Amino acid sequence: MQEKNNKKTIWAWAMFDWANQAYNMVIISTIFPAYYVAITAAKPYNGMVTFFGKQYVNTVLSSYVLGASYLIIVFLLPILTSIADYKGHKKGYLQAFTWLGSLACAVMFYFTMDNFELGMICFGLASIGYCGGFVFYNSYLPQIATVDQQDAVSAKGFIYGFIGSIVVQVICFVFVLSPQTFGITDDVAARLSFLIVGIWWIGFSMIAFYLLPKGVPNTGSHNYNILTGGFKELAKVWRQVKELPLLKRFLPAFFFYSVGVQTILLVAANFGAKELKMPEDSLISIILIIQVVAIIGATITAKMSAKYGNVKVLSAIVGIWCLICGSVYFVTSAQQFYAAAVIVGLVMGGVQSLSRSTFSKFIPQNIPDTASYFSFYDVTEKLSIVVGLFTFGYVEAVTHEMRDSALVLDGFFIIGFFLLIVLWMFQSKTKQNLEVA
Repeated sequence: MQEKNNKKTIWAWAMFDWANQAYNMVIISTIFPAYYVAITAAKPYNGMVTFFGKQYVNTVLSSYVLGASYLIIVFLLPILTSIADYKGHKKGYLQAFTWLGSLACAVMFYFTMDNFELGMICFGLASIGYCGGFVFYNSYLPQIATVDQQDAVSAKGFIYGFIGSIVVQVICFVFVLSPQTFGITDDVAARLSFLIVGIWWIGFSMIAFYLLPKGVPNTGSHNYNILTGGFKELAKVWRQVKELPLLKRFLPAFFFYSVGVQTILLVAANFGAKELKMPEDSLISIILIIQVVAIIGATITAKMSAKYGNVKVLSAIVGIWCLICGSVYFVTSAQQFYAAAVIVGLVMGGVQSLSRSTFSKFIPQNIPDTASYFSFYDVTEKLSIVVGLFTFGYVEAVTHEMRDSALVLDGFFIIGFFLLIVLWMFQSKTKQNLEVA
């Protein structure tokens, strides 16, 4: 049995976040969105791109490609987590997805309009690598930390991720802001950033690969084909969820507010570049502000959850998200975008970290097949992202306004907020009944 709360193991786990958040920062949040919008908005494309013979609005296509990558993960992970539980290959799949994502980022160095299809395929593969690795990474949390430490350990992972992403962004920033110093052009500087992300991602992941424990084989619990067993495991987990009153009320709320949170994080840079015509250096500075503030937000959230409880703090955070998303419709200047970014930073790390640790607390403790439970968690999250991205892309395709898409997303936040309130009330009532008993 793996020793829990081991400082070295927790450090290695957090270092994986340090490694892979470079993808989120550069590919999703800053340099790639600005580069993508710039090259596809230039003449003769004017914001319209052709992908394998079919034309799309540039940002609609990027939303669809991301959505498709998450949909692939939804179908792929149940199979892999079943095998991981059965064979104890959790670390092996963590490594495989990380290699896929980091190599795809490195190949994006060749992303030009002449290689557009290749670039978009690598963009999708990088997303699959990132998301696929994360489910196995998340499933380590109850294996390495006791319940009372899971909020703090989860927050530590996100904090390491935020700091690591800032460091790699600053490195890329040097090339992007002063390409002439290195004798390269602006577009080469942007594409060089994608290569740097790939190297950073796989390089620092080696620490986790070396120090994290292997998965625990669980051969006794599988009486069916492991290729289809993952879906049966999800069904099994779902049946168990229905017997866990807190978890079955938390997951619907998590699904709805995740539609909003994850989609906003994935399309925010495109919004700034396209709707507000913000230059690349401004977008990078905004995202850096978000990341720095997010470190503070994740730390505060962990402390507040210890004092007030996870669900109560999550409800407050999602309530703030409702206001932020609704206000995006009225954002018309870079200054307003900066102000919204600061607030997003405060609640971004908190909602992700606290959601993960809340789920970890609500599942049965000291079970060997945590990968199956976290597969269920990640399938729920990834489905929410698929719904969010395709909704966002479809609304923009119909109305030609990203603001309308943001307004529709706010409806998901509002539903999630009210479901959290229902969970909070149920949890409070249950505690009162236990005290009376």
